[in-house]
Amino acid sequence: MAKSKKTLTATERDELLKILKQRFEKNIQRHKGIKWSDVQAKLEANPEKMWSLDQMELTGGEPDVVGYDKKTGEYIFYDCSPETPKGRRSICYDRAALNARKEHKPRTSAMDMAEEMGVTMLTEAQYRELQKLGEFDLKTSSWVQTPPEIRKLGGALFCDRRFNTVFVYHNGAESYYAARGFRAELRV
Repeated sequence: MAKSKKTLTATERDELLKILKQRFEKNIQRHKGIKWSDVQAKLEANPEKMWSLDQMELTGGEPDVVGYDKKTGEYIFYDCSPETPKGRRSICYDRAALNARKEHKPRTSAMDMAEEMGVTMLTEAQYRELQKLGEFDLKTSSWVQTPPEIRKLGGALFCDRRFNTVFVYHNGAESYYAARGFRAELRV
């Protein structure tokens, strides 16, 4: 039987669990009332989600548990790296924006990359929730999901934190910068 591309070896899985557990224990304020043993059991039961978490980790996202959805029974992971993940920068917003660029195209788009990783880009509301857990994007910025009415007009939204305040800005969706990437959410 052919091994799926989107699975981890036992060694990769064990290494990822070790990293996630250490981060979980170091940042307990992000997930009060949640036990690591419960999170680990859920992760081990969902190998495809482990692969997505590994992608978040490999691209510099430093994923961590930020909540538990009682309705769905899912643990919620966000990228908690101090700055927008390094492996996801210098990308435009989506495929349409990438296709619209005539020259100097980035390697991919935020929406395409999120889909390939099996994650979703944070919404503005989720980004603001993340900022309640610490100070993120003090030097960088992160694309966030953009309402269709803005996207239809060629725009896209991004956020950052400056002057102890979370700002939401707009830009042409085809733009890309070395200091702009995206933060992801994964539910397990």
